[in-house]
Amino acid sequence: MRKVFLIAGLMTAFALAVLATSAAAPANFAGTWALDKAKSQGLSQRMQNADSVIWTITQDDKQISVESKVTGGQSTAGAGPGAGGGAGRGMGGPQTYNLDGSEITADVGGGQMTGKSAVKATWAGSVLELSRKLTFTTADGERTNSTTQKLSLSGDNKVLTVNQHSEGGRGGPQDSTLVFNKQ
Repeated sequence: MRKVFLIAGLMTAFALAVLATSAAAPANFAGTWALDKAKSQGLSQRMQNADSVIWTITQDDKQISVESKVTGGQSTAGAGPGAGGGAGRGMGGPQTYNLDGSEITADVGGGQMTGKSAVKATWAGSVLELSRKLTFTTADGERTNSTTQKLSLSGDNKVLTVNQHSEGGRGGPQDSTLVFNKQ
């Protein structure tokens, strides 16, 4: 009888541990992050030539905002949204996502371009997937660019890894891995 109670007690403890792990708070990516070009792969020419690439991320329970600042280097001609590998100044400031999975849409425009932007964040465990789709019209017709970024943190929360897939830009689909160190 004691063995039955011992086994039942161990099973209950295991179930509670699994439940506590699955109910843990999602990862918090907030902070200032500097790109480590030596550890990153598939960087755009702009990012390779930059003196620095800094992401500033703010996050609360409801939203996450990512602002990218690329210093130095040469901007690629015709660089559009997502140039430089992230949300940022190319579209007028930080890119904000709702953490409840709801989509945010906005009209965009300026110069000879008009269109719509849609962004969405979804969680897969501790990995946050940020999706951005931009449909715009230029003198050459309608175009669509899309970018998916999967953000994950190292165990000590000092390294941010972003697996990125972009389509619709010049040169076809592009995959890259961006590695950032916390500042």
